[in-house]
Amino acid sequence: MPPTSPANPTAPAPPHPAATPVRALGVAAMVVTVVLWASAFVGIRAIGPHFSPGSLTLGRLAIAAVVLSLLVLPQLLKTRLLPRGREWWPILAYGVMWFGGYNVALNAAEHVLDAGTSALLINVNPILVAIMAGIFLREGFPRWLIIGSLVAFAGVALIAFGSAQSSGPGERPTTDVAGVLLCLLAAVLAAVSVIVQKPVLRKFPAAQATWFGILVGALCCLPFAGQLVSEVQAAPPQATWGLIYLGIFPTAIAFTTWAYALSLVDAGKLAATTYLVPGTTILISWLLLGEVPAFLGLIGGLVCLVGVALTRRRSRNPRGAGVAGSR
Repeated sequence: MPPTSPANPTAPAPPHPAATPVRALGVAAMVVTVVLWASAFVGIRAIGPHFSPGSLTLGRLAIAAVVLSLLVLPQLLKTRLLPRGREWWPILAYGVMWFGGYNVALNAAEHVLDAGTSALLINVNPILVAIMAGIFLREGFPRWLIIGSLVAFAGVALIAFGSAQSSGPGERPTTDVAGVLLCLLAAVLAAVSVIVQKPVLRKFPAAQATWFGILVGALCCLPFAGQLVSEVQAAPPQATWGLIYLGIFPTAIAFTTWAYALSLVDAGKLAATTYLVPGTTILISWLLLGEVPAFLGLIGGLVCLVGVALTRRRSRNPRGAGVAGSR
């Protein structure tokens, strides 16, 4: 039963005053994550010609590790809260799969796919997360989460169709089989990692959990260190600055804000908000690169917004009982 107010035992008690600020912080964290991850697709595409997939990943992770260490190490010295024994297994898993494998696969895909198409393909990820969260995290399958996810996915399909139609006759196709498969691999790795990371955030702060994963991913990419050094020496300054941007903002900051939001929101609901990434990526490409999106792409972006809004709705339960997966 819901709590009652002392003045009126039959009336539900007002929500806890801390709930609204916490919810607002969670929404703010999701907005930051969406915008910065969207910018990453554009950034990877822009500096991709100067860096191989492995060295670009190592560079991003090394920069992010240094930046986050400034925040995490003072906390660790105070709390001495470190993973022990089996607690390392999920951290190693999402460190290898997400920070290592996902980034290498995405970087390789963007050598043959444009930023918008890559972002669209990655967005099979929320459906996978919603399914796995319902099964493994027992978040259930709330009606509005399923409806909203399907609507948002339809929006993604419209964007993809619009992008395909925008290629004129005789132009090089914007899709590549290897690139598509790499994006789908990246989507699977990211989806599994979200499920693995969620329990870790019950004990460790978002920045710390992110830092651990970044360190693991960076260690996996150390074989690319020689390539990174030679490519940084040969790259123009703007490409190096682009690499620094990717390390600080879409990696150190965005993965931390994602982890913080994940600690507050069900994994399935949070993943659904990433349907906003493709539309945001197209908008950033439009503003920075002068690429005008197709009309269907704009319509698809609006459909994605509607779908994400639907995932945030709560299913009604007249008896007041909790609905699996809703908060």
